[in-house]
Amino acid sequence: MSGGETYADYAAGVEDPRFTEWLRDRDRAAWDAAVDHRFVRELGAGTLSEDAFARYLVQDYAFVGELVGTFGYAVGQAPDMAAKRSLVEFLDTVTDEEDDYFERSFTALGVDDSRWRDPEPSAVTAQFRDLLGRAAREGGYAETLAVLVPAEWVYETWATAAAERHGDPDADGPPSAGMGLPFYFAEWVDLHAVEPFRAFVGWLSGQLDAVGPTLSPRREARVATLFDRTVELERQFFDAASDATTATDEREVSP
Repeated sequence: MSGGETYADYAAGVEDPRFTEWLRDRDRAAWDAAVDHRFVRELGAGTLSEDAFARYLVQDYAFVGELVGTFGYAVGQAPDMAAKRSLVEFLDTVTDEEDDYFERSFTALGVDDSRWRDPEPSAVTAQFRDLLGRAAREGGYAETLAVLVPAEWVYETWATAAAERHGDPDADGPPSAGMGLPFYFAEWVDLHAVEPFRAFVGWLSGQLDAVGPTLSPRREARVATLFDRTVELERQFFDAASDATTATDEREVSP
């Protein structure tokens, strides 16, 4: 699919077009590199080193505050109370259940409090936080969704695949049942593969599917660039955690 193809061009040739699928498929190779990254494959299989996962969790914790703030912007920008409520309910999960997971995992992994309570962001984390903040502050609902949708969709995709690949579909319990993983691996998969999260990602994507086709050509192009940049930074985030990043991978792409 051509990167220069507009959504209107794409929709004209597809039976059931979705704006988010157009965004994803504009550069499917980049998407696949993120959702099938060696880091998440090893995490799902339980072969990832604890040091790599600890590095990753510290940086994710450094990132999550900006993510929460961006969802806060989305609450203010959302078109109706029902949408605002869905976003607020997700924020409650991130700031409660997920925050508890981080604290328990840092303790189990032996990460000093000083390391995670005031984490030093890596170059990739700093770029990611800047992208989220500018998309929300300088755009509207569509621009905010353009970074939130891929950020959550990438996780839903790799975690669901990991659970299906390594879990026991006949076992009772969460998606990771039967995987035999330490809780910090298993719960990280489950947080992003359970049905409520998958339903939320579907709903969030639907919000962008609704607003995307109404955008001007200029805003459509900006939304596409923001989406692409988010997917690229997700891949770089996994690279950095697994010490796989090289100088050539640290590409600067301005949204």
